[in-house]
Amino acid sequence: MRTTALAAAGIAAAAALVMTACTADGGQADGPVTITYTNFISNDGNEENLQKIVAAFEEEHPDISVEVTTLPYADYGTALQTDLAAGTVSDVFDLEYANYAQYQANGVLAEIPVEDPSVYRESVLEAYATDGKQYALPSSFSTVVLFYNSDLFDAAGLEYPTSDWTWADEQAAAEQLTDQAAGVWGDHQPVSFYEFYKVLAQNGGEFLDESGTKTAFNTPEGVEAAEWLVGKSGTVMPTVEQGQGTPDFDTNLFSDGKLAMLHTGIWMFGAFADVPFGWDIAVEPGNTQQASALFSNAVGVSSGSKHQDAAAEFARFLTSSDVMVETRLDAGWELPVISDEAALESYLTLGDPANRQAVFDSLDQVALPPVVAKGQQEMQDIMTEELVEAQAGRKTVEEALASASERIDAAIG
Repeated sequence: MRTTALAAAGIAAAAALVMTACTADGGQADGPVTITYTNFISNDGNEENLQKIVAAFEEEHPDISVEVTTLPYADYGTALQTDLAAGTVSDVFDLEYANYAQYQANGVLAEIPVEDPSVYRESVLEAYATDGKQYALPSSFSTVVLFYNSDLFDAAGLEYPTSDWTWADEQAAAEQLTDQAAGVWGDHQPVSFYEFYKVLAQNGGEFLDESGTKTAFNTPEGVEAAEWLVGKSGTVMPTVEQGQGTPDFDTNLFSDGKLAMLHTGIWMFGAFADVPFGWDIAVEPGNTQQASALFSNAVGVSSGSKHQDAAAEFARFLTSSDVMVETRLDAGWELPVISDEAALESYLTLGDPANRQAVFDSLDQVALPPVVAKGQQEMQDIMTEELVEAQAGRKTVEEALASASERIDAAIG
């Protein structure tokens, strides 16, 4: 999971430089052209897979060559800001949902025509549209689901989680599965910003108001959502003093067979492939409704590109072509954001978890992380800090939400 948004300082100033490089019609010159693509998605193991997609694109479009630059995620944000400020940003570049709104508002992104939007998953495609215009195309996604240890459920004589479960069902099972004397816990859900905005949506609440500039979570729905998170601590999941919240604590607990249910992302499939017990997944339960956390990468076309038509053609190929789908599925790379379930059928038979269909079912109702024009990281940090204060018992949930609301409004206003 990407827990830190790419740096966004200086975008407004950089946008002016980018725009000056744009051709009059935003198109491309006649004859062969070379476009540039800077990415982080292929770093650390998928560079050759990306090259397969690029080679297929160049074969299909002999007048367009693609020069690829791949950077580590940790370095990508700084490099992108430097290129934006210098007016040297690539024709096509990776971005995350958390950065999309600010990039779009500051004119960094060109509109990308999409002839057939139905090719993409509607809920994810719409995340990168503004005022009915598409300014980026989703390249991959991950969701958070409910992992469960089926052996522990069997031993307790309990039915496995299903897509019909609610918070109450999860709580009842977690209580029966918890055996603190044996070091076995029923549930684990991080106490953090990334979980709170999701459970808030599962309870019918909103993190931000319609203006997107003020918080809207200090409500009865918000209090109930926060209590759902922090109330697990010390009852059905470990406390901070017992290790909860430290790196890899929850995943290690699950791998050791000491955790019955775990809220985490589908990126953990590989890590749990060889555990010595049965496990599976289900769409996360909700209270008033289901809402699954969605993390997505996308590609944008620079508004300053001299070859916007060619760049847009590559962006569409990179995010929707059959070659891309086959390459990602064969490699076990992050999942493509396409709507054709038949094309994704091979993913369902790759082995554990058996219920891989839940990955796609989780896209039916998604909760996108709230994003703001300024203070994004500060907003996230404040929310987590206040929730942990409530978890530790130093504040009531009501006090924590009131403080978080006041502090975040000051940071983002």
